[in-house]
Amino acid sequence: MYFRKRALERIAREKPLYQRSRGGDIRVCVVYPNIYRLGMANLGFQSIFHIFESDPRVAADRAFLPDADERAAIEEHSSASQSFERGDPLTDFDILAFSISFETDYLNVVSMLRMAGIPPRRADRAGRGYPLIIAGGSAVFLNPEPIADFVDLFLIGEGEELAPEFIAAYAAARGATRASPPLEPLARIEGAYRPDYFHPIHDDTGRIVTVDYCGPGESRVRRRLIRDLNQFTTASLILTEESVFGDMYLVEASRGCQWGCRFCAAGFMYRPIRYRSPERILEEAARGLTERKVIGLVGAEMASVPGVAEIASAVAERGGRLSPSSLKADCITPALASALARNGNRSVTIAPEAGSERMRKVINKNLSEAEILRAAELLIGGGVENLKFYFMLALPEERDDDVREIARLTGTILERARALKRSVGRVTVSLNPFVPKPWTPFQWDPMADAGAIKRKIALLRAALGRSGGATIALDAESPREAYFQTLVSRGDRRVGAILERLDARRCVEPGAIWRELRAIRCDVIAGDSRLPNPDFYVTRQYAHDEILPWDFIDHHIHKWFLLSERKKAHYEHQSKPCDVTRCTVCGAC
Repeated sequence: MYFRKRALERIAREKPLYQRSRGGDIRVCVVYPNIYRLGMANLGFQSIFHIFESDPRVAADRAFLPDADERAAIEEHSSASQSFERGDPLTDFDILAFSISFETDYLNVVSMLRMAGIPPRRADRAGRGYPLIIAGGSAVFLNPEPIADFVDLFLIGEGEELAPEFIAAYAAARGATRASPPLEPLARIEGAYRPDYFHPIHDDTGRIVTVDYCGPGESRVRRRLIRDLNQFTTASLILTEESVFGDMYLVEASRGCQWGCRFCAAGFMYRPIRYRSPERILEEAARGLTERKVIGLVGAEMASVPGVAEIASAVAERGGRLSPSSLKADCITPALASALARNGNRSVTIAPEAGSERMRKVINKNLSEAEILRAAELLIGGGVENLKFYFMLALPEERDDDVREIARLTGTILERARALKRSVGRVTVSLNPFVPKPWTPFQWDPMADAGAIKRKIALLRAALGRSGGATIALDAESPREAYFQTLVSRGDRRVGAILERLDARRCVEPGAIWRELRAIRCDVIAGDSRLPNPDFYVTRQYAHDEILPWDFIDHHIHKWFLLSERKKAHYEHQSKPCDVTRCTVCGAC
């Protein structure tokens, strides 16, 4: 078909940065459940594909969610989707390994299995010779339950050691036939989660009252962690200009975050904070500069990376520029601001998260307005023309005055720029509705009603118009998209049936997903549906003593610690940044 031609053209435009191999006789297809240009911008996907492809026992291939026109052709002609490299049916592989970074891609997992001619539900595949379906990635670290009925085995944790152990265990046990995958030895790997061992029991309200476990050993799944990031390199491995970061060479600088913002999953799921050494980052940046002029520095927060100013300066001296993912304002130094402004870096992102001092205490941002203004002055004074500020809306404990403070703070930054006699090309206010995430202090909190969020966006839009006029652009995420994200973030296994319904109705775009979810909600209220009410997971306050769908994962963080942080938020008390050398309070160290 014509989209096979597109895949071959894309392969021809790629540039692998390592020696590739066709490998052995274990056929693995590493699947990114979204489109090509997003998958090839994802370091996690590239890294796990490289691990599989580099093993001499494995013949590895890739697969992506078909582009919109390809998907329409597959649906129209009832044809099966194919692997990217060789164009083989996905049913021909021994293993399909899904790399899932975002919970919203859970719907695409169901769609891709169906388009491959594979029954999505595990029970419908049993004994019929289908590939073993495994899944890993940051989304399933947090909560794999919405797709637990579709996956044979999850790998919970960082994959650098976990994936090779899986390959070794599979190779040792593959005397079993395709119709009976060797799940028993694979489930014994630390970090492996076999969902058919776990059976949640719900009460009449829908809450989980207990989880029956029928497997060997403990019922807790320990998330795997790499203690020393310097043992591994995580950087771009296959370059393509079609990627959303096609002009960049990406380098991972850290995992986790020391600041402990109470809404942020990355700051808790990757605890303790780990940095790569400046020497390793510089070494990888130098390699990247032979291929690209821009080095994209990847991590939760980049201004506190040890030696980041020196790294930015070294990259600039070599004729390139450093593009950090996000910067904490109080960590921006004059040296860093100057280095970032060199060689054409005209746009920088800062994440105040909240406009008022009060709300920054609630979320534990540890950031004052004076520090935000100082950072903006340093960047503007150094030559950065465009600033992007990341804020969240409808956070727990938020009031309307806190929303107006976003506009006031943005206007004050513009006034400071004018006082410096510096022109500012554009100030972008990026606004995202609060989505409660598992394993954070706000995991018990509901998402605000979509109508309330829309009202707050309108309130902010009007206030921004008075503060800066055309100089300020507001980029607000739709509350409807945030609703779906919350559903799959906080959902249990029963959400899998909702995903099947969305896929059956071919709901792809956010608007179609929202309309179908609203229809499900109305059917449930009318008593005409066996599906759960989406509001049960989205707009409900979870009780502090209830069993949460993801509680079986051991993230090495005490639940009482998360609850104590939630109580601190209510009283507007901040916690100190993580001190991994002395503190053991949360349980991660």
